[in-house]
Amino acid sequence: MATEVTRLFDFPYYQLETYDLKDAFTSKASGEWEVITTQQYIDQANQISRGLIKLGVKANDKIAVISSTNRTEWNILDIGVLQIGAQNVPIYPTISKEDYEYVLNHSEAIYCFVSDEEVLQKINKIKDKTNLKEVYTFDDIEGEKNWNEIRTLGKDESSQHLVEELKDNVKETDLATLIYTSGTTGKPKGVMLSHKNVVSNVLSAVKRVPLDYGNSKALSFLPICHIFERIILYLYQYCGVSIYFAESIEKLSENAQEIKPQVMTAVPRLYEKIYDKIILKGEALTGIKKTLFFWAVNLGLRYEPNGANGWWYEKQLGLARKLIFAKWQAALGGKLKLMVSGSAALQPRLVRVFTAAGMPIMEGYGLTETSPVVSVGDQRNKGFKVGTVGKVIDGVEVKIAETGEILVKGPNVMMGYYKDPEKTASVIKGGYFYTGDKGEIDGEGFLKITGRTKEMFKTSGGKYVVPTLLEGELKQSLFIEQVMVVGEGEKMPAAILQPNFDFIKEWIKHKQLNTGDANEQIICDERIIKRIQEEVDKCNKSFAKWEQIKRFELTPDIWSIEGSHLTPTMKMKRVVIKEIYKDLYDKIYRD
Repeated sequence: MATEVTRLFDFPYYQLETYDLKDAFTSKASGEWEVITTQQYIDQANQISRGLIKLGVKANDKIAVISSTNRTEWNILDIGVLQIGAQNVPIYPTISKEDYEYVLNHSEAIYCFVSDEEVLQKINKIKDKTNLKEVYTFDDIEGEKNWNEIRTLGKDESSQHLVEELKDNVKETDLATLIYTSGTTGKPKGVMLSHKNVVSNVLSAVKRVPLDYGNSKALSFLPICHIFERIILYLYQYCGVSIYFAESIEKLSENAQEIKPQVMTAVPRLYEKIYDKIILKGEALTGIKKTLFFWAVNLGLRYEPNGANGWWYEKQLGLARKLIFAKWQAALGGKLKLMVSGSAALQPRLVRVFTAAGMPIMEGYGLTETSPVVSVGDQRNKGFKVGTVGKVIDGVEVKIAETGEILVKGPNVMMGYYKDPEKTASVIKGGYFYTGDKGEIDGEGFLKITGRTKEMFKTSGGKYVVPTLLEGELKQSLFIEQVMVVGEGEKMPAAILQPNFDFIKEWIKHKQLNTGDANEQIICDERIIKRIQEEVDKCNKSFAKWEQIKRFELTPDIWSIEGSHLTPTMKMKRVVIKEIYKDLYDKIYRD
């Protein structure tokens, strides 16, 4: 009798019965790909379970995991923890040691597993202020306890019956994981997700995955501590997709060429980076090669699904794929059938051009609190529309409130916020989760995100402005990497911009301008300012007069997680950014 998947640890057992993969997980260590089979995955997870039991770990104990990269060990540990009724508490590696301390104490984690020395050093600085009994490392670090010690503790299979008893006691409605969301303000909130929350989401989302089950490879590199990549990995396990972990984002293309994946997931920023690099290579071409390159790009930027542009367009597109886009595909292994995007809004131009290139990007929408998928595109059956996040998945209900806010109901909606019933009650009302996002559903059933309810502001003239719409339009420009629209209570909207310095430096070379190499020099050059003004003017044409950007200021910094500009999921910390650039804000409105 086939395993019925109702709890997260059922996925590997289902995979064993259905596909029994020779390469369930593959990570690179010391320059070599290290592979484990589905059976080894389960055997090692059981070792972890038995070892944790010997350490005294009980049902509902919290085990923290912090890893700088995705790796096989994370997944083995995940199953080993979950099947004894304990909970996995993944933590972003990039947050501050103070946030580490807060999450570890708030979750009451008793053990912590870390990937490497850098994370270990941060943990060691605050370990004494927590309830941690011990810290184990995945990497071999001299003088430190290693996760293999737990496996060694669990080598004796005579106690497996205890694991089986604990597994049988775990119900689908039990808490599986605590995920701390990196809010743009205040302390992180612990989102409680049950086995049913996540499993139901996987089984609904899987219907949108057009892969050859049991015969496909996936490249994984988005942080697994985020529920988006985590659910994707469970989904791959269910579909019999072999999972390969990229060494780093920098080595993404190299790894893709080695393994030739059929699918990968990314956040919009990464797709933007890939696109920018491709365009820069095109700019370096000359003559007919350059003409053909940009003919193909411009063709791609006009792409519409389902042959909507007519037969002549499709004929030209076929030629462009042979002459130009095949090289784009080769840079990512040559076999990509699907790319998925989530976490933030994706520029429509990227959807168009990559889909035209034969590497379709399916954009989805969701939140940690919804486990996470609410909707996602699907190239089949006319389930894909540029500028939308697809149709709502089966089993999930979405309605749009009178205020325009997106409300979600279904088995994927979280149990609540850990130790915060008041906050939980403020976002779950009548069974609906109030997302804080604004959206609309068109006549064909496609969901479109139009902004954040809390980010919309009113100028001193009483006019409403939705900054995310302006920001999305501005970020279509190759000259602009990050932008925050400001102006609440002021006479006009304005923008604080981080230029796309990589692209601009190449543009400067191409134009043979003498500006200086430093970012500080570039942002003061009148020719650069004038060129970016052209991009702002172009954006303004799409908006009413009161919405238009009247002034902007450029920043020399690269906005980053480390610089506190962005959350670990690459969302802007608006309050922080405004404070960092208070001088620029005052220059706009007070000079």
